[in-house]
Formats: sequence, C-alpha cells, structure tokens
Amino acid sequence: MGVTDLVSSLSDNPYFSAGFGLFGVGAGAAVLRKSYMLGLIMFRRHYMTTLEVPCRDKSYQWLLHWITVRGARKTQHLSVETKFQEIETGKITTRHDFIPSVGEHFFWYGGTWLKVERTREQHTLDLHHGTPWENVTITAFGKQKELFHRIILEGVYKRTWIRVERTRSQQTLDVHMGIPFETVKLTTLGKNKDLFFHILEEARDLAVKQNEGKTIMYTAYGAEWRPFGNPRRPRPLPSVVLDVGVSEKIVMDVKDFMENPEWYSSRGIPYRRGYLLHGPPGCGKSSFITALAGHLQLGICVLNLSERGLTDDRLNHLLALAPENTIILLEDVDSAFASREEIPEVKAAYAGLNRLTFSGLLNCLDGVASTEARMVFMTTNYPERLDPALIRPGRVDLKEYIGYCTTHQLSTMFMRFYPEAPPSLATAFTQAIGSLGVPVSAATVQGHFMVYKADPGGAIEHAAQILADTTIRNENTRETSAQDVIKKIN
Repeated sequence: MGVTDLVSSLSDNPYFSAGFGLFGVGAGAAVLRKSYMLGLIMFRRHYMTTLEVPCRDKSYQWLLHWITVRGARKTQHLSVETKFQEIETGKITTRHDFIPSVGEHFFWYGGTWLKVERTREQHTLDLHHGTPWENVTITAFGKQKELFHRIILEGVYKRTWIRVERTRSQQTLDVHMGIPFETVKLTTLGKNKDLFFHILEEARDLAVKQNEGKTIMYTAYGAEWRPFGNPRRPRPLPSVVLDVGVSEKIVMDVKDFMENPEWYSSRGIPYRRGYLLHGPPGCGKSSFITALAGHLQLGICVLNLSERGLTDDRLNHLLALAPENTIILLEDVDSAFASREEIPEVKAAYAGLNRLTFSGLLNCLDGVASTEARMVFMTTNYPERLDPALIRPGRVDLKEYIGYCTTHQLSTMFMRFYPEAPPSLATAFTQAIGSLGVPVSAATVQGHFMVYKADPGGAIEHAAQILADTTIRNENTRETSAQDVIKKIN
C-alpha cells in the first residue's frame, strides 16, 4: 500500500478525522493562547511602566494616603484605618479613614490611567498578640460608604444586606514587623517614569503637611524606627522654666550645630553632637528636650538601653537609620548597665541573650563605625555614676545641670500660671518657698499650682504643703533605696 492509499484510507476513517480535528483545534487554541501571552508580555515590557512599593519602604504610608486623597475616592472596595486626633483643647477624637482595600483599583491621574494593585501576604502571625493575623471583611450592596462609619461607631446595619467574612492566617511568620507583608504596585501606560516621581513627591508633601507643626515620637521596633502614638502639639519652649541663661545656651548651641555642617567637614571633625542633662528628678530635663524638639521642628527617637534583645550591632544599626531631623534621646543612661549587673533578678532575665555592652555603646557614640549628622541627648539623675569614658568630649560635648527651682524659676512659674496676679504676689510666693528650707523641683511646684488653679493667694497661703509632699517623697525614696540594698544583700 502506497503513501497515497494510506492517507486516503485514514481520511476516510471517521474516528481518525474526528481526533485530528480535535487535535487541530487544541493546537490552534494553544498557539493563540501562547501568542496572546507573548503579546501581552511584549506590550507590558515596551508600553507599560510599573512601580512596586513594599510596606517596609518609608513612602508606603504616604502612598496609601495619597491614593485615598487623590485617586481612588470612588472605589467601592475599602479598608478602614482608625486614628485618634487631638484637637486644640486637648480632647482626643476618633476618625475613620477609608483607604483602598487589597485588590486592583483603576483611576485617572495626570492624563493617563493608573492601575493600583495592593497585595498582602495572608499567612502571617501577629507578634504583638501571639495570635494568627486576622481580618474582617464587610461587603454591602450599593455605594453608601457612610454605612461603614455607622457600623463602626454604632453597630448600625439596617435596611441592607451585609456579608461578613472573617479570615485567619497561621502558617508563616513575618519576623521583622509582625504584620502582613504588603506591596502597592502602580502600573500606567507609556514609559513616563517621571509620573511616579511626581506621585511620590506629592504623597510626601501630603504626609509632611499632615504632621506639620507637630512633634513626632519614634520608638525602636526590631531593627527599625516607627512613630509612637499620635503626633503631638509642640510644647512652647518658654513653658519649661529653667534657670537664667540655661535654656538659651542649649538652644544656641543646637542651632549653631544644625546650621554649620561645613565648619565640621572643613576641619575634619565628625558632624555629631552629644548633650548631657543631669540633675535631680522632676526638674525638667525630659520636658525641656521635648519642648526643644518642638521649637526646632524636630522629632524625638526614644531609645531604651535596658531593653531586652538590644545588642551592639542593633544599636549601631538604629543610630545609623534614625529618621532625619530627629533628636536621639537616651534617658536615665546611668541605670542602663548598673541595673543589669547589680540586681540578680534583672540579671537572670537577660540570661542567654546577647546584650548591649558598655564598649559597644561607646563605639556607637564615637567609634570607627559610628554615624554622623546626629544629635544625642542623654539624661541622668546621678552623673557621678557615669564612667568618664562615656562623658568625655566627642561623646558628650555639652553638659548642663538642671537643678531645683531657683528664685527666678519660682517667680517666672508663678507669673505664667497666674498672669493677672501682681508681681508682688510672685515675690511673696518665692519668699514662702524659701522659708521652707528645702529644695523643690519644678514638677512639685507645678503640681502645687494645679491644686490652686484660680487661687494665687491660696497657693501662697498653703505653700507649706509643698514641704509635706517633699518629705513624703523623700521618705519613699529612702525606703525604696533600703529595699534595694536588702535585695542586693540577700
């Protein structure tokens, strides 16, 4: 049988014809699918631009806020973000902001369409609570976003169907942040990368404007800094009353440091500055640093040297990655190492952990690997306990004593609390405190004024009450010290 006869017989076979036809259709569909995929890949490669922003990037929260304000106002798939806002009177109110939820969103910006894709890793454990990460999804018919506000505030869910979906993830762990890892991906037509720069700049400006004029507190989470609490209204610098010339001296030194980086570089001096504020407790050391940061529009990075898990490498990493325009605050630096070594209970708590060493702290402040362009403020109640190596020039460049209230401080504080009172009453209050024969802190005087808010005469008449409060506090301090000694002996 020749080839022609074989082909003719196969073509006459209905089973073969049907199978060949199906094969041809499948092959054609596969070719079309492959061509579509290749065409889509080529189109994305040459005619689309994509920007991916992970949640660990500093601009991530800025971008979410920008998307909410500028772009996806009409989206119907939302996530809620609850914030506490402090108004001028000091009252804290609750605000609920809706941001685009996980998924894809499209909107028009800058003369082109943007596709925003927000993705989230679902298998994450919440490190703060030790439980699997959960979220609740609420879906309703229609476009009434106000319904979600009423649900959150009052639990109202009338006149509409609501589907509630609760999901839980419990397989993997995000060690660094303890929250689901998220990314936001922006995709647009064309090759104009400058569009993304404009978006990020606009997002940054929105975030800066939102916190403009406020003091942001940062705290260390793992190997990074995160804002702690809500941005605070700056405390007026004159509200922290120090002795004559002390506040002005520190402010002038800080301003001189911030305004003259070239002076340091031209002379080969590391561009960093260290300050030590020492004195009795309650005299205004931490309060002055907070007011100073607000006065100079700086943030504050609060670092606890006694934190479990703080190592030399992590401290160096945190100092190197401190946010710009911030003050690094090390409070009660004298107790960072003494408490660990002297108290057995605390020493046992650190057993088996790599800890911060004294030499590591010295190298971080002024060593080969220490960073520049930073200000470090340290506070202590007992400067005599500090090692001379810690407070030598280069690590501590300016030391200032913040002590008990002087006559100037008492008079100034009295007039600030009672601005309508005659100066003679301020003099009388100063004399009444002086006759007690004991030093008083600014915190004690302020607490006394709080008792007599609208009665300057009563503040003077009952000035002896400050002596009783001071005596009780000193006795409690001596009792606590005695208990510490007994613990050490046992």
